[in-house]
Amino acid sequence: MAVSDLNESRMDAARELYQTLSGKMEQINYYKDYEKMLRDQDIDVVIICSFSGLHAEMAKKALQSNKHVILEKPMALSIEESNELITLANQQNKQLMICHQLRFQPLMQKIKKVIKEGKLGEIYLGVASFRINRSSEYYTSASWRGKWDSDGGMLINQGIHLIDLLQWYLGEVKSVYGEIGHYSDLKETEDVAIGILDFTTRTKGVIEANIVTQPNNLGYSLSIFGEKGTICIEGPSLNKIGRWHIQGEETDWNELNSLLEDRNEEVYMYENFLDALQSQNESLVVDGIEGKKALEIIFAIYQSQMMRQAVQLPITSFSTSDMKERKG
Repeated sequence: MAVSDLNESRMDAARELYQTLSGKMEQINYYKDYEKMLRDQDIDVVIICSFSGLHAEMAKKALQSNKHVILEKPMALSIEESNELITLANQQNKQLMICHQLRFQPLMQKIKKVIKEGKLGEIYLGVASFRINRSSEYYTSASWRGKWDSDGGMLINQGIHLIDLLQWYLGEVKSVYGEIGHYSDLKETEDVAIGILDFTTRTKGVIEANIVTQPNNLGYSLSIFGEKGTICIEGPSLNKIGRWHIQGEETDWNELNSLLEDRNEEVYMYENFLDALQSQNESLVVDGIEGKKALEIIFAIYQSQMMRQAVQLPITSFSTSDMKERKG
C-alpha cells in the first residue's frame, strides 16, 4: 500500500485517516514521484485525485503500468484524451472507473428506476440548475484554478455531477446549444453558463449554472417533468425533495426520506468497483464510456459558444484549451 503527493504532510494525513478508519497499522509507503509508485508491482489499483489537468496523463501512465484505475472527475480535458483512456483500458484489460458517485445515492437510484419503469410516462423536460458562489480567494488559493489548461471550467468542476445525472436519466443527447459568460479578471474560465439539450427522444433539457450567487451558495436542483409526474430534488447538497408526484401512486414519504438520508454513495461506488474486479458478471456503473458522456455535453456547450450555433453530438475533437482562442 502506498500514497503519493508532493506534500509530505498530506501523505501523513492520508495515512492517519486510513489507519483510523480501517483500524490497520500496516506500513504505507510514501512517494513524492508518482511514477516511481507505479513501478511497484505489489500495487494493483491506483486512485487518482490530482487537479483536473493531470487526470488524463496520470491515468494513462497508470494503465500502461498495468494498474486498474479509479479516476476523479473529469476524466480528461479533451475528447481525444478521453477516447485514449477508454481504448487503453480495453487494451490493457483493466478497469477504469470515473467517480460520479451521485449515481450511487439510493434516492438517485430510485429516480432511475421510476423513469426506467415508465412511471413518469414520456419525459418532456429535465432541468439541472446550480447557483453557487466561488470567491476570488477560491481562485487565488491555487494556481491551477480558473485556467482552461489545468482547471477546465466551472461546469466541469462544479457542475459535472448534476449534468451526469441529467443525461443518465434522460438518455442520449443529439445536439447542444450553449452560451457562457465570463466576468472575473482573476481567471480565464466561465462564471455563468446556459445549455439547451435536445435528446434523441422528444425530451428537452436545460442546464442553468453560475458561481456568482451572492452572498453565498443558494444550492442545486434537478427536476424531471413527465407525462405522468414530476420529481424535483434540490437543496444545498441535493438533500431535499421539492416535489415527488406520480399519477395514480401514493407517495411513500417514509421510504423516500430514508433513501435521502443514506449518504454512503462513495462506499457503494467502491463496492461496485470491487465487485467488477472480482466477478466477470459485474460491470462498472461508470466506466470510461459512461464517464465521458457528461463531459462531452459540457464540451458541446463550450464549442457552441465558440461557434455561435448548436453542436451535434458526438464531438470528434475538442479541448478546453481551445477556449483560450475564442472571440468575445
